[in-house]
Amino acid sequence: MLIVDSQIHIWENETMNANHRQMRTYSADDALAEMREAGVDAALIHPPSSLPNTNATAIAAAKLHPDKFAILGHFAIEKPENRGLVATWKQQPGMLGFRFTFMQPHQRNWWTDGTVDWLWPAAEKAGTPIGLLAGGHFDTVAKIAGRHPGLRLLIDHMGRRGEVKDDAAFADLDDLLALAKFPNIAVKASGAPGYSTQSYPWRNVHQPIRRILDAFGPTRTFWGTDITRMPCSYRQCVTMFTEEMPWLTGHDLELVMGRALCDWVAWDLKA
Repeated sequence: MLIVDSQIHIWENETMNANHRQMRTYSADDALAEMREAGVDAALIHPPSSLPNTNATAIAAAKLHPDKFAILGHFAIEKPENRGLVATWKQQPGMLGFRFTFMQPHQRNWWTDGTVDWLWPAAEKAGTPIGLLAGGHFDTVAKIAGRHPGLRLLIDHMGRRGEVKDDAAFADLDDLLALAKFPNIAVKASGAPGYSTQSYPWRNVHQPIRRILDAFGPTRTFWGTDITRMPCSYRQCVTMFTEEMPWLTGHDLELVMGRALCDWVAWDLKA
């Protein structure tokens, strides 16, 4: 079975925010070592938008290991001179799409103030998927998806926000599930252990995951880790899904664990 992580970060000579491992470098080699131990075949890199030069770090990794890494990158979308980047974005090595968080103080109004309105039709025309840290913005995501049916949107971390855990972490799950009616929206079931105060296999988050899978289906629900933020081993993130969810088996399991993600972002990986 092909196992592909829908979200990891790598960085060099910088420090990630306090939610992640506090190490100056988490390199492609570091990620590959953990992936080998965990039985993970490949991973989709999300260059941290809060750090400089992270697109370049990811591109270098993808050039060296095209069968292991691909990228959802980012750029300064508020600068009009950058708008031409969308049409040629995927010409960069390993680059399959975009990922934006809009978390910085000056970005938080961009969802609704018109700053990024140009991006959605441009990415739709280019056939370039966009990942979004969309918790708290589901109404806006619904409008984007409805207006741009050819634009593939990918919601990070099951649409969860911050460090809230257990039942509180999934208080607005119904709002996420309402987006399943849009066939151009998919969900990353990433970071699941981080939303529980329990120990492995974090059974109190299994039911929300099952509800997401029932709503979006296995072709639009993608396993992932955000491993540098997880309170556990990489292997446990894998076996939580492959060994501890008896309702997730067969072809559905194969889709969730990697094949469906590859189809969604057009990553031609062999099993």
